[in-house]
Amino acid sequence: MEFSRRNFLSKGVSSVAGIAATSMVPTLIFGQDLHTTLQPEEIIVKPQKRSKPKHAIRFSVIGLNHGHIYGMVNSLIAGGGTLVAVYAKEPELLQNFTKQYPQAKIARSEAEIIEDTTIQLVASASIPVDRAPLGVRVMKAGKDYMADKPGIVTLEQLRQVKKVQKETHRIYSITYSERLANPASVQAGKLIQEGAIGKVAQLIGLGPHRMRPESRPDWFFEPDRAGGILCDIGSHQCDQFLYYTDSKQAEVSFAQTGNFNIPDYPDYQDFGDMSVRSKHATGYIRIDWFTPEGLGTWGDGRTFILGTEGYIEMRKYVDIAGRQGGNHLFLVNQKETKYYNCKNVYMPYGEQLVSDVVNRTETAMTQDHCFLATELALTAQKMAFQLNVL
Repeated sequence: MEFSRRNFLSKGVSSVAGIAATSMVPTLIFGQDLHTTLQPEEIIVKPQKRSKPKHAIRFSVIGLNHGHIYGMVNSLIAGGGTLVAVYAKEPELLQNFTKQYPQAKIARSEAEIIEDTTIQLVASASIPVDRAPLGVRVMKAGKDYMADKPGIVTLEQLRQVKKVQKETHRIYSITYSERLANPASVQAGKLIQEGAIGKVAQLIGLGPHRMRPESRPDWFFEPDRAGGILCDIGSHQCDQFLYYTDSKQAEVSFAQTGNFNIPDYPDYQDFGDMSVRSKHATGYIRIDWFTPEGLGTWGDGRTFILGTEGYIEMRKYVDIAGRQGGNHLFLVNQKETKYYNCKNVYMPYGEQLVSDVVNRTETAMTQDHCFLATELALTAQKMAFQLNVL
């Protein structure tokens, strides 16, 4: 026992001396063998050769209050849709729309479009609070519906929409464009499905936007009409969480909102964050209107997807490190580090939705997924702790 004790003390003294010695060595030395400055492999995704869409539909537009309608219409046309008519209450919005789409007949009323039996789908980017009631009328008329996000702004509207959708078996599709209309987001989905980062454990979604109050209509600053920041922009991130983690059920862990910098609109929310979780994944979402004027675009939207075998980062709209344009994706896993320029990635949403209208399928998005993403955002909006900042 005495020998063991002397041996232990001797080793202990040596260890202390070793620790003391290493304290005088620059910390930069540690981990040098684990660091490399090699540039990641750069991949420019090549455009796909695509044949003409197999299916065709006739669609019309009601409501032009958000510019997202142009991307929605373009995706439908590229996917095989024929634009027939448009109705909006605002003459100036109609003028801009018909200038870009001269083939669209200007309808005299909403009813003219809804009652036209040759129209299979109606697309809308009306004032957010009006989108769900319009969708209900469209579905009851036997047509499918494509809404800009937020496609629903209250839990009561969601209840009514789900009821009518179940009764009519029509499609109620919400265009979560940060995934469905972004090439990097589409590429991320492909990589995850191929197993590039293993099982997805967490998603972090950051949705910053630039605030220019003078360019926004009055309804934009009214949460009762626009839905609130988590309901609106947060629905994008909830959609991405469900999609990338392959979660069929989820719940909100916490949520909070605040007005930090818009004193002229005290009810407005320029910041919000929330956390969601499913049985096998978690997500954190942050939304804000603090993008500085020094940035060359409206927001540095980023998504971080953590897997058990690697991770993906998307810089969707700008790379402040200097790469041109948007649609940047970075992949790191057990084998490699890669950078993908995703500008040529084909976005299938429009073509898939046209196919779903014709075949009564759910290839663009399942109805359950569409509603659950919105339900998470609405639940977070309702339960959010109000930060008293101003």
